[in-house]
Amino acid sequence: MFIRSERLFLRPGWPEDWTELLSVIGDEAFLRNLDSGASPYTMGDAIAAARRPQDRLLPHFFVTLPTGEGTKLIGSIWLRQVEDGVELGYWIARDYCGQGYATEAVRAVLSLAAALGHRRIGAVHFVGNPASRRVLEKTGFRLTGEREMRFSLEQGAEVSSVSFGLEIAGSGVLEGTQLMRAA
Repeated sequence: MFIRSERLFLRPGWPEDWTELLSVIGDEAFLRNLDSGASPYTMGDAIAAARRPQDRLLPHFFVTLPTGEGTKLIGSIWLRQVEDGVELGYWIARDYCGQGYATEAVRAVLSLAAALGHRRIGAVHFVGNPASRRVLEKTGFRLTGEREMRFSLEQGAEVSSVSFGLEIAGSGVLEGTQLMRAA
C-alpha cells in the first residue's frame, strides 16, 4: 500500500533502503526522542527495518519526499498494536523538522486508519519533545490526562511521556490524500 499526500509519498520499505535509512536515523541526539529502536542504530537494524513485513491493519511506511531523481527518505510512520488498542508512531529526520512533513504524514495515515476501520488511535510523546506534541495537537489528538514512563533505549532509562487519543468519526479519506494499493 502507498499513500500520496500533497508533498509526500508514503511507501513500504524496500530491502535496498537500508543504507539511506542508516544515514538518516544514525544521529544519537535524534534517537533520544524515539521510544523503540536501537542505539547506536546499526546496519543490521536498518536492514531489518527496511525488510519488515507489512500488516494490512497496522501498516508502516517510509516517509519520502519526491525529488527530480526519485525520492528522499525523510522519516517513518506506523500504526502498532498496544495493550489498549492502536497507537501511532512517527519520526522525521532532523534536517526536515519544522517544515510540516510530520503533520502531513500523520494526517495521511489517519485517513488510512479511518478507511481500515480504526475508530480510536493513541499516541505518546516524551515530555522533552514539544515538537511532537504540536504535531499531535495540530492533527486532532487530545490529551488523555495520562502520563506514563516509557523506556527510551537512547537514554537507557524510563522517561516521562504524555498520552494523547483521537476518536475517528466515520470512515473517509482526508482531503488531499490518495491511497494506492500495489498491483
